[in-house]
Amino acid sequence: MSSTPEATTGGTQSRPRLARWFVPRQLPVPINPALMKHQEERAMDVQNRIADQITRFSGSMTFVYIHILWFGLWIGLGVEKYPFGLLTMIVSLEAIFLSTFVMISQNRADAKRQVIADEQWTTVKLEDQQNEQLLDLSKQILHLTQELRTYADVVHGAGVENRKQNEELLTLSKQALEVTSEVRSHLSTAGSTEAK
Repeated sequence: MSSTPEATTGGTQSRPRLARWFVPRQLPVPINPALMKHQEERAMDVQNRIADQITRFSGSMTFVYIHILWFGLWIGLGVEKYPFGLLTMIVSLEAIFLSTFVMISQNRADAKRQVIADEQWTTVKLEDQQNEQLLDLSKQILHLTQELRTYADVVHGAGVENRKQNEELLTLSKQALEVTSEVRSHLSTAGSTEAK
C-alpha cells in the first residue's frame, strides 16, 4: 500500500479527495512546551476560539471556492443589475471584518513569537549561570594545581620526607579531585540541559 503526501498528515488518516479540497486543514499541534501552554491558555477564551476558527476558515481555499461560486451565481442568475450595488456593499463589509481578523491573526503570531523569545532568554540566562560556575570551578582547579606543584617542588627540592607536607599534598590532591568531579557533574548537567 503506497502512501502519498496527502495520505497521512501527522499521524491522521487520509481524508476523502473532496474533503481535502474543501475542508480547511488543521494546524499542526506545537511540540514546544511553551507554545503548547500558550495554546491551551488561548483556547480557554471563547472569543479567541471563535476568532481562530474564522481566521483559519477565511485563510483557506474553501473560502475562495465559496466566493467564486457565490459571485458566479449572483451575477449569472441576475440577482441584481449591473453595477451590483448590494453585492459591492456586502463584499466591502466582509473585507472590513476580514482585515480585522487578519490583524487578530498577526497579534496571535506576535504572541507566539514572544513566548518563544522568552523561553530562549530563560535558557540563555541558565546557560550563563552554568558557564560562570564552570569558570569558577576551573579557576579553583588551576589554583589547587599550582599549590600542588609548589608543594611538590618544595618536597622534591629539599629532599626531605616531611610527613606533614606529604599530608598537605595528599589533602590538596583530594580537593583537586573533588573539584574535578564537580566540574564533570556540571558539564554533564549542562550537556543534558542543552540536549533538551
